[in-house]
Amino acid sequence: MELSKLFELNDIAKKDASFYNKKRFIYKFFKTPQKERIFTCLIGPRGVGKTILLRQLAAERSDSFYLSMDTVNNESLFDLIKILNERYKINYFFIDEIHFLRKYDAELKKIFDFLKVNVVFTSSVSLSLYESSYDLSRRVKIIKIYPFSFREFLYFKKDVFLSALSLKDIFEDRYSEEYLKYEYFFEEYLKGGVFPFYFENKDIIESLKNVCDKIIKKDIAFFANLKMEEIYEMEKMFNFMALSQVEDLNYSSLSKNLGITKYKVIRYVDLLEKSFLVNKILPYGTNVLKEPKILITPPYRLIYKNYLECVGALREDFVVESLKIAEYDLFYLKSKRGEKTPDFFVTENNERFVIEVGGKGKGRSQFKNFSNYKKIMFYHGDWVKDENKKPMFLLGYLK
Repeated sequence: MELSKLFELNDIAKKDASFYNKKRFIYKFFKTPQKERIFTCLIGPRGVGKTILLRQLAAERSDSFYLSMDTVNNESLFDLIKILNERYKINYFFIDEIHFLRKYDAELKKIFDFLKVNVVFTSSVSLSLYESSYDLSRRVKIIKIYPFSFREFLYFKKDVFLSALSLKDIFEDRYSEEYLKYEYFFEEYLKGGVFPFYFENKDIIESLKNVCDKIIKKDIAFFANLKMEEIYEMEKMFNFMALSQVEDLNYSSLSKNLGITKYKVIRYVDLLEKSFLVNKILPYGTNVLKEPKILITPPYRLIYKNYLECVGALREDFVVESLKIAEYDLFYLKSKRGEKTPDFFVTENNERFVIEVGGKGKGRSQFKNFSNYKKIMFYHGDWVKDENKKPMFLLGYLK
């Protein structure tokens, strides 16, 4: 592509950034001076706002350039950046969807080693970064950018900024009434407010369908070099998972119900997880079958069922996603036949929590054999006065 066209696209991208007056919370990372030169990679699902964030960063500097790799046609990225740096004194490069460039890891290594420039780039498929054949570990800092937490949703929805909480804060009720008064927005959040495009007045279900379709048929298919038959199998598997109950999903059940080998199931689930469509949770303990429990990333179930039909599973999806984003050690508890146990086991600073997820009617019987643990039942519904029961939406304030 001619340089003049790239400059035109760069100008359009920077101008586009001016239409967005708010910034994702992750933006503050880029305001912290780095001790050493290192490239930065933003990994996150489609629709999470990576492109807008990249354009906002580019717009702040006169010596910056924005590139989207789906417009560069596999030209040498090294040669292009070398020309822009030497001829136009451009020092900062913001590169969108870099996984569309073949052998981009080798190009980045060469740029880092031989050009004194700074690079921030994005990808929707994290698997390609972690399985790079080149050593990018000392050259690239990987930052995951997730959909909105409930806390960030409130900031974009109502311009409300509340400090983050910890799980222990929630357990010990260390929060003000201010945190509770926004509960009435939680259902709206679960119905699609997870993604920034919710605020663009689009058909949220149609938007979710489009995002999901592109992730499977474009991003994963491109990176993993899938055949048409494999793309169909993965799509069928994701549909089945989204329609199923949470407790029924593991490698064995998927293999049995879909008639595909467990090897393929494991591969497909791994690709879907690395593309932010599912979450895998391992069982707690050593004497249990080491198959993970598989949950859908919220709110993708809404593509296949209406809210009231899937709200139970959606609650569990939300709890897992919130704890995962906050980087807690999270496991599911595998019960023995006929025995009731809480849903999850979580640790925070050497303290052990057992967590039950449900509506307001759930009782305490699941906690019977866990006297030495901190017990929390996260409910969704009318307010209940109970020392163990906490409103589920409070997990949306986690750090």
